[in-house]
Amino acid sequence: MEINDVQTICNRILNNIERVIVGKRQTIQFALISLLCQGHLLIEDVPGVGKTMLARSLAKSLGLSFRRIQFTPDMLPSDITGVSIFNQVTREFEFRAGPILAQIVLADEINRATPKTQAALLEAMEERQITVDGVTHYLPSPFLVLATQNPIEYEGTFPLPEAQLDRFFMRIQLGYPAFEDEMRILDDQKFHHPIIDLEQVVDANVIIEMQETIKQVFVANPIKRYIIGLIRQTREQSEVYLGSSPRGSLALYRAGQAKAALEGRTYVIPDDIKALAGAILSHRIILSPTGRLHDLSQADVIQAILERVAVPGGDPLSWKP
Repeated sequence: MEINDVQTICNRILNNIERVIVGKRQTIQFALISLLCQGHLLIEDVPGVGKTMLARSLAKSLGLSFRRIQFTPDMLPSDITGVSIFNQVTREFEFRAGPILAQIVLADEINRATPKTQAALLEAMEERQITVDGVTHYLPSPFLVLATQNPIEYEGTFPLPEAQLDRFFMRIQLGYPAFEDEMRILDDQKFHHPIIDLEQVVDANVIIEMQETIKQVFVANPIKRYIIGLIRQTREQSEVYLGSSPRGSLALYRAGQAKAALEGRTYVIPDDIKALAGAILSHRIILSPTGRLHDLSQADVIQAILERVAVPGGDPLSWKP
């Protein structure tokens, strides 16, 4: 598969999903980038803006299996991974798979589950396998966990520790639609929801091939130094208590390759990295008391770093292979 093929297929997917998720093309693009980079997505937003619909639309467009897990404080790890049940007829234990063994898993309100249950999900995300009663079960491919959090209501929740947040490839927000987009939503849902008519445009094998193709996108040394410069700045700011780990560098590197491929380029440019920095790094830094005292957010710190770190100069041809 060529890079131009990746662009063509991704545009078909994006256009298809936009029939349901109106006016949020960049957000849909970020979700697709996470899938192509074999990462996972955390959406932190208020109820009713389309988080569940985004997951369902993505699964339906790609022909992937989809399961939704509604997290609650009384949920157990076995409710996610599955259990072994003794069959009295065969006199053997049979594994009953949990919802995690789907290709796209919506972890709704993940912060409402206890830390033990959260850990069971995050272990599956990292290892891409689960172990039940000593037997290992591999997760399907492609595999994407799309987790959601409500940033407003914290009563009865168990916030994800920073080490677990770091396992998410991106953190994004959908936000409210624009006036014209909300008018279109009302018109589109006059008789029935558009997801009912949504068609599959590719299959799992194409996605797996695209995941391998984007790895061929060239990243020049000046771009690599730019990525590392941004990451190191997150560790050196007085407003930041804990900066990004090398996992952030790798995520920014891979996401840059995917974004370049989505735009039909065989090489990464600085604008790719700048466009992705907020979504990749915002959940990977912890503000210091100084930062909180100045009422700063992670997005503010990242924007300041982007303005401070010099963009690679010289001949743009040097960014090409």
